[in-house]
Parts: sequence; C-alpha cells; structure tokens
Amino acid sequence: MSTPKHNAAIWYASDGYDPDNKGINGRRVAGASFLKGFAAHGRVEEFVSLSENHRGAKAFEAQMRALGVSQPIRGVSFFNARKIAPVDVVYYPAPNYASELWRRQSLGSKAYSICGITHTTATTAVMQGAVDLRLAPQMPWDAVICTSKAVLASQEAQQDMADDYLRARFGNTPPRPVMPVIPLGITPKDYAHDPKARTRLRKRMNLGEKDVVISTLSRLTPFGKFDPFPLFMAMEDASHKLPKGLKLHFVACGIYTDEHSRKIFEDGAAKLMPNVSFTHLDGASAEARIEALSGADIFTFPIDNIQETFGLAPLEAMAAGLPQITTDWDGMRDTVSEDVGIRVPTRSLPAGHGAIDAWGYLTKRLSYAQYSNNISAMTEVDLPALTEAIVTLASDPIKRKAMGAAGLKRVNEQFSWKVIIPQYQDLWGELSSIRGHAETGVTTPHLHQTQ
Repeated sequence: MSTPKHNAAIWYASDGYDPDNKGINGRRVAGASFLKGFAAHGRVEEFVSLSENHRGAKAFEAQMRALGVSQPIRGVSFFNARKIAPVDVVYYPAPNYASELWRRQSLGSKAYSICGITHTTATTAVMQGAVDLRLAPQMPWDAVICTSKAVLASQEAQQDMADDYLRARFGNTPPRPVMPVIPLGITPKDYAHDPKARTRLRKRMNLGEKDVVISTLSRLTPFGKFDPFPLFMAMEDASHKLPKGLKLHFVACGIYTDEHSRKIFEDGAAKLMPNVSFTHLDGASAEARIEALSGADIFTFPIDNIQETFGLAPLEAMAAGLPQITTDWDGMRDTVSEDVGIRVPTRSLPAGHGAIDAWGYLTKRLSYAQYSNNISAMTEVDLPALTEAIVTLASDPIKRKAMGAAGLKRVNEQFSWKVIIPQYQDLWGELSSIRGHAETGVTTPHLHQTQ
C-alpha cells in the first residue's frame, strides 16, 4: 500500500459518476470508469469521499462496494473537510473548482491540495472557470489534469488570457496549478472481443464473411460530435472502389440527442450512401455497445467538433481488437498511433474567422450547439484521404488484423487504468510534497469554521 499522501478524497456527487441514472455523457462515463479503475488499482489503505451530506457518502460507499472494494470506506462532509486527514488531496471531477478553493480558504490554503480534471474546454462555463481559478486562492500545490496535449494547449491559452488581464490590472499574477497530461483510462477486458456478440449482430444484419462492417460508438449529434455527411460520402465512394464481392456496412451505436439528429443520420445515410447499409444500435444498451465493437471489422471516429477533447471510444475499440480510422483531432493525436490506425487530416480556416461566432456565443445570440456546429462547419475532413483509408482497410484483412493486435497491445500498455491510476497517485503525492515544503499558506481571517 502507498502512504496517505498518495491518496485523494473523492469529491463525490452522483452527477459526476452515475451515467446509468443521470444520463450518458462523456464526463459521467469517464467518471464512472475512473471509480472502477481506482477501486481495482488504487494502492490505498482506505477510500475517502468528500460530499455535501451523509447521502453522498452513502452513495459513494455503495458504488465502491459494488465495484468490489474491501478496504475501509470513510465519508467526510464539506462541513468537516479537515477530517479527510491523513489524506490531504481532494480529487474534483471537473476543471473549475474555484468554489472549493474559497471553501478551503477558511481553513487555510495549506489545509489540503485540490486536483481537478478537464473534459470539454469550449463551453462558456469551462472558459469562465479558467478565469475563476486564476482569481481564486489557488496555490502551486493544486492541479488540473489535462487529458490530452490539445487540452493542455487550450488550458494554457485560456490562462494566458486571464493572466494578461491580471497583470494589466494588478501588476502581477499568482502561480499556476500543476497541469500534467494524463490520459483517461479504461478497463480493457470490459470491451474484449465477444465472438457470440459478433455472430448475433452479423446474423441479424444477414451478413456474409466478406461483408465489411465499419462501426462507431458515439453520441449521435452532428452539432456535438461529428457531421456524418463526409463519412457517408467517403463510404459511398469507397464502396465503388473495393474489390468485387466486398460489401460495406455502417453501424452507428449511440443515442440521438433529438429528432433533428436522427433525421440527419438516417436520411443522410439513405441519400449519400445508397450502396452502404446503415444500422442504428441503441447506445444506452451495454449489449448493443459490445455488438457494435465485436461485430465490426473497422472502427471509425471522424470527429470535427470542438466539443471532443479526448475520445474514449477509440480506446474501447482498441480493446476489442479493431483497427481505427479517425480524424487527426485533439486526443486522437495522442491515442491513435500509425500502427493502430489511420488518422485522416482535417483543415480549418485561419485564426480570426471564428471571432463572430465566438462573440455570438458569448453574447448568447448563439447557443452552444449553434456555436460548436458553426465552428465544425469551418472544419474540413480530407475526403480523398478518408476514402482511401476506408478502401485500404476494408480490402486488406491482414492489415486490419495487425492494426487490431497493435491497438490491443497499446491500450493495455498505455491506457489501462492499471497504468493510469499510479500516475494519478504519483501526482497526488507530488502535490502533497509541494504543499509540505511550502513555507506558509494563506488564511482568510474573517472566515471561520469550528471542527
């Protein structure tokens, strides 16, 4: 077991960790996956939660016990936050924890460290959060985990702008949080290839051995994940370039966020790729998700939207042994190496062309969906390259097998919680060390808490 200095109290509200009951989105799926990974691979003597009240503590304990935790589980309320000791780091499941910094201030800034984590970076709430952190009593022993190099660049740019303001007004800037790049993880065995699921799906679709299935696992929303039209056009073009006898099929496993999204995917597929079948599977069904991965021959994730910063789905597909066709986008630049898949180039307009949309979003003339969709519309996926990637993998089962095997190896060695959780714990230990070596902290005298 590691020392308490390598542990963290989990700031717990079910909204951050319960996609089954609170609704499926990337943030909650990642949160639930983290708890599963921490339960399995955390080298700790106890698990500690920090929550608003007793109900939160009980919910955390129930979730962790269901994950097989045998160690003691201890719940602490916000009111008695000091009692997380001897643990002295709080893990917060979002990047903006300014409110927690102000809560800590009444105890003294050296009371404990706070470690947040990024998800999307483009919403006004998250961008405002970057400013709020710079204005709050954040200390060098606090951290924001960035899940990809692209996220780190975004966080640094936002903090640069906040610091420009602080420097102009106050002549100085406070120290920044530690911002390491630590990717999200998965439990690879949860997505392992299932021959029965493959047979089930392909039999239902009436497919032969030479039929090639390309699948995706995503929220099916053109304004929040990807515009499917380039993919549909590329698949139709590819279907005419394949060797005789090969037939392409597309499986979209996910949840339509609204009727408009459903029509775009289903009507768009019918009109733009008449030579390729389209099958929708319910993304809320665990069985359907395994069928989409095990029944496919190729996985695609053609993201063109600023909402996506990492991309868990390609990791899940790697765990199922699938080769990848993704865009050269954000987190996929870190996860999809050339031995496991093909990253298709994307292009956009030079800096400045999105200013009117950014202003529209800031002034509420545009919703976030409209804003992200407009920026997506300025992003071009290289259609010839996407078509070529589809033809290359669809016509070469040996290459598919090699890439799938390389992906399985890569996800186990680099993106399994087994190797990611120790990185979290090392970071928590580093924060404890930084705080322990600091000469003084800061306390706001007029705030007082009796414990």
